[in-house]
Amino acid sequence: MVRLSRAETQERNRAKVLAAARDEFAGRGFREAKVDVIADRAELTRGAVYSNFPGKRALYFAVLADLAERAPRPATPPPDASAADVLAAFARAWVARLPLATDSDGEDARLARDLLPEVLADEHTRRPFAQLMRVNAILLGLALERTRPGRRLVRVAEAALTTLHGASQLAAAAPGFGEPFHLVTACTALLDLDLSDDWPAVPPITTQARPADQPWQPPAATDLLTGETIRPGDGVVTVLGLHRASAFEEAVRTGADVTAVLVTSDPGELAPLARLAVADLRGCLDQAIAPPARPRLRLVCDASGELAAAAGVTAVSDATETAVRVEDGRIVARAEGFGACHAAAVDPGPARSSGG
Repeated sequence: MVRLSRAETQERNRAKVLAAARDEFAGRGFREAKVDVIADRAELTRGAVYSNFPGKRALYFAVLADLAERAPRPATPPPDASAADVLAAFARAWVARLPLATDSDGEDARLARDLLPEVLADEHTRRPFAQLMRVNAILLGLALERTRPGRRLVRVAEAALTTLHGASQLAAAAPGFGEPFHLVTACTALLDLDLSDDWPAVPPITTQARPADQPWQPPAATDLLTGETIRPGDGVVTVLGLHRASAFEEAVRTGADVTAVLVTSDPGELAPLARLAVADLRGCLDQAIAPPARPRLRLVCDASGELAAAAGVTAVSDATETAVRVEDGRIVARAEGFGACHAAAVDPGPARSSGG
C-alpha cells in the first residue's frame, strides 16, 4: 500500500469533507446541517473537518464554489458575435438555470437557497460580496465592449446582472412566475439605453508610482476566468483586497495587460466566496463569448498570499491596494493606495532604482 504524504492526506480529507458536506447541505439545508454529521459521512473526526475549514459557513461557500468550478463547460460560441448576441446568449444561459413551476425542489436548488441569506448575515460577507458583484459587472462589460468598441458598457452589464439576479430570487420564491425568455429580450434592450457610462481619463484620487528594480518570480496560479494554470508575466499585476476588488479596472482602462490578484484577511471563508462569484459568471460567459474575443485579463484568487508576496505585499487585508508593473521579468514600478492600479499602469517612474 502506497503511503500518502501529509499534503496528499490533507487533500484527500478535504475532498471527502466537501463530498460529505454537499450531501448534508443538499439534504437538510445550511441551517439544519450539522458538522458532526458531515464528519461522520466523511468518516473523519470533527477536528479534521475544522482543520480544513474554519467554520460551517466557510465549508458551505467552498462546496458551492467547488460545484460551480467543476460544472461542465459548453462548446464556445463563434468569435464574431455582436454585443446583442453576447448579452442575449449570456441571459439565456442564466435563465436556463432558473427553477420552473414544474420543478421539484431539486438538489441544486436546496444547496444554493441559503447563499444570499448567509451573505447578508453580516458586514463581513456583505461588503466583499458587493465588490464581487462589481467585479462581475466589469468582466461582463469588458466582454461586451470587445464586440462594440468605443463605448463603456459596465453600466449595461450592471443593469443586466441586477435584472437576472432579481429573476433568480423571484424564481426561487415563486417558480414559474413570468416568462423567463422575456428576460433575454429585456437584457438585450439595455444596450440601446443611454446609461451615461463615461470613464475618467485619470481617477479622482491618484497615488504616485515609484521606480523599482526587483526580480519577478511569481508562483503558478489558477486563472478564475479560464480555469487554466498560469504564471503571470510582463504587464500590470494588481493586488487587491476584497473591499477594493473592482479597482483593477483602473489598470485595464489604460490598455495594459493586467493580472488582477484578489487577496483577503479571511481566506478560509471569503476566498471560496470570491471563487464562487466569478465561477457563476464564467459559467454563463463561456456560453456567450469565445475566449479569443475576451479582454487581456487574468483574475486570480490568492488564498495563500504567495502571489501577493512575489509582488512585495507580505501582509494582506481586505483593504489592500497595491500594483506593480513588470517589464522583461522584473518589477520596474510600484504603487500603493487609492489609484495604485492606474499609477502603476501609466507611470513606471523616472528611472529604475539601483536596489536589488
